[in-house]
Amino acid sequence: MRILFLSDIHGVPSTLEQALAAAEPLNYDKIVLLGDLLYHGPRNGVPNFYDPVKVVEILNSLKEKIVAVRGNCDAEVDQMMFKFPMMGDYAILETETEKFFLTHGHLWNECKLPPLGMGTILAHGHTHIPELKKLECGLTIFNPGSISLPKGGSSRSFGFYDGSELKHYTI
Repeated sequence: MRILFLSDIHGVPSTLEQALAAAEPLNYDKIVLLGDLLYHGPRNGVPNFYDPVKVVEILNSLKEKIVAVRGNCDAEVDQMMFKFPMMGDYAILETETEKFFLTHGHLWNECKLPPLGMGTILAHGHTHIPELKKLECGLTIFNPGSISLPKGGSSRSFGFYDGSELKHYTI
């Protein structure tokens, strides 16, 4: 299974379209959305080209491929717009060789680990900073970064799992 990881879209359709175009040659089977799909929250300024309705249209057109979790900026009213579930605090996605614990990062993260077994990959967004590291306990932490509002000097980015390796791509 080949998985595209997107996080922290924050209602910007132009960067979503750029990420999807950049990922198209990767031939992904699933799209994992790690939260903060439409809104930007009070800590971030209004992003350029903010259009959450357009983001809904783009994502709904891909609904068969999407596994999504709720971010700290996502609200129950957002679920009324989407044609796929996106309000769970976490989801589990298993491939032939890996087990992914998917969450946004505001509830479960490296500092507050969920009860997971060895070899699991904790995939989350929230910090807007790409990350890939293995902890001593055997857990892998993977953050694809943000496609719209990168932080910490990082570039706009997404993540990809090719069936054996996790990678970051900048857009």
